[in-house]
Amino acid sequence: MDLAALTIFRAVVRENGVTRAAAKLNRVQSNVTMRIKQLEEQLGTPLFVREGRRLVLTPAGRTLLPYAERLLALADEARHALREDRPRGRLALGAMESTAASRLPRILAAYHQHWPEVELELATGTTGCLIERVREFEVDAALIATPPDASLLTQEFESVPVFEEQLVMVTPRGHRAIQGANDVALSTLVAFERGCAYRSYVEQWYADHGLRPARTLELGSYHAIVACVAAGAGVAVAPRSVLDVLPGGAREVAIHPLGPLGIVPTLLIWRRGHDSAALHALREALLADGLGGSAARGQGPRANDDNARDAAVVSG
Repeated sequence: MDLAALTIFRAVVRENGVTRAAAKLNRVQSNVTMRIKQLEEQLGTPLFVREGRRLVLTPAGRTLLPYAERLLALADEARHALREDRPRGRLALGAMESTAASRLPRILAAYHQHWPEVELELATGTTGCLIERVREFEVDAALIATPPDASLLTQEFESVPVFEEQLVMVTPRGHRAIQGANDVALSTLVAFERGCAYRSYVEQWYADHGLRPARTLELGSYHAIVACVAAGAGVAVAPRSVLDVLPGGAREVAIHPLGPLGIVPTLLIWRRGHDSAALHALREALLADGLGGSAARGQGPRANDDNARDAAVVSG
């Protein structure tokens, strides 16, 4: 069972088929198919079954996948250890959509210019999803919101705070001022799916006041969330840095600070013992740009006492 075969196996899984895997790996399809068959013969069990035009993992394939991820990650680590301490190779980074939109574009552009030998891949998701992706070796590191449940970050992870986000309440214009959950006039919470740490924080905020939203409307983008709040559909909690990069600076809604309750550190996490020169360089870039300078940047529009409040939750 050689590493090349495992790389091909993983690519077929990630790309959902032989054709896209071959293109990703710059191989011909027949070579990819042959290597998969050879791996199946070596292991003595089929790894895929065909359902219509799709290849689906067999139980044996699902068992092999996490082992393949770990073996390939260890091989990458060994290569990094033996090479000169210069960032290069593949670095898969996960990030919350809020971070990807408001914090990363300039940092990643500078990183790519400084370390062109690093093949940087970026995937977005909620904090809960990203923790699992790091655990399963699907990404090398991830930027997450500090989770309300500290037990999610077990001893298998290392982490460092890189940004500090200020969460604010977002409401339709004309809503009364909000000092607590009892001041929220609308009963619908507009939110990303469960696993979003920012959603967990606002749900806990409601619970601390003995309340809960009557309904949660789940949406998948900031534009949709802010549009729904502006139309009076519900309420939201978002980082100021995200609202600042939305078209028009989210002028159609009112923004209300949550005070100390709304300060949530963003963490860079990675598997303990799975560091690399590329990840180290990214960590240094994030730290240089993050806590040292974020207080002066990306704080978004100021709250308007004449505007109203109801909350929509963004991905965290």
